Amino acid sequence: MDNLLIQPSNKTPQISFDSANGVLEISGRSIPENSVDFYRPVLQWLESYQTSPKPETKFIFKLEYFNTSSSKCLLDIFRKLEKLSEAGHPTIIEWYFDEDDEDMQESGEDFQEIIELPFHMIELKDD
Repeated sequence: MDNLLIQPSNKTPQISFDSANGVLEISGRSIPENSVDFYRPVLQWLESYQTSPKPETKFIFKLEYFNTSSSKCLLDIFRKLEKLSEAGHPTIIEWYFDEDDEDMQESGEDFQEIIELPFHMIELKDD
């Protein structure tokens, strides 16, 4: 299976999904004009990945900001990961947030309440 790599822009995050290692990462800002169009290839890639996943999948979430329409798409991503876990493939979420970004921390906690996957909340300290 091919990896998925989408370069970031001012409004869209970097997507780096490594199928060989089962490490999936989204980082940057997610405020696309049309979130559904932007995240469609991501969801399609996850559909394919579910057919032959790695023994363990790690999803690294390092967004500094996302808008409301992106949050729905992120929930769709988490639901696909949840199905992967329910099929017997351990899946963990690493949710990164800056120590002074309470909104991003709370967003991670909110997703954690909705999704039945282990979330590791990782606070990034300012140097």
